[in-house]
Amino acid sequence: MIRRAGEWSLLVETGSLEISHRLDALLRAARPAGVVEIVPGPTTVLVTAPGADLTRLRDRLLRLLETGSTIGAGSAAPAPAVTVPVVYDGADLDEVAVLSGLSPGEVVERHTGRELVVGWLGFAPGFAYLTGLDPALRVPRLDTPRTSVPAGSVAVAGPYSAVYPSASPGGWRLLGRSTTAVWDVTADPPALLTPGTRVRFLAVGEP
Repeated sequence: MIRRAGEWSLLVETGSLEISHRLDALLRAARPAGVVEIVPGPTTVLVTAPGADLTRLRDRLLRLLETGSTIGAGSAAPAPAVTVPVVYDGADLDEVAVLSGLSPGEVVERHTGRELVVGWLGFAPGFAYLTGLDPALRVPRLDTPRTSVPAGSVAVAGPYSAVYPSASPGGWRLLGRSTTAVWDVTADPPALLTPGTRVRFLAVGEP
């Protein structure tokens, strides 16, 4: 289903993160005329096109959505994997260990032992929600968020992990820190971790 969202946007309800990623990739590979912003979400893709013919754009999106729904998951080239080195000395590492019933070392092993996938970006520019977290590490957010979390902090909350792109308030539990810049306004694209990108964390010593 496709709905109007404001004056110049259409919200495509894909029904799944997988189809959102496929539609996002198709739109970016052949961006329709007038489209200035494409924002994939867990089950939606927002397409903004100021001044465009939204009826024509809607028809184009329907055709792409049909294509994205029928393309096999293995038919598209996989997104490039990104390795993020992490010093696991986070303020909440020990508490995450207690909540998960693991030792701090086992928490690190679980966090580095899986390849995660960027689901979508939100909260702040470049803040990527990484899906596929080990179920043992799915712990609740802090009861009281911190007023400031340093850029590069690697954290978990619920079923997600993330790397804070810049200093900001936050209630996720901090496992460690990385020097990898996941947001750079001078780069193209500015976000290192884009939807569909595979991510693997690597435990390292002091950088």
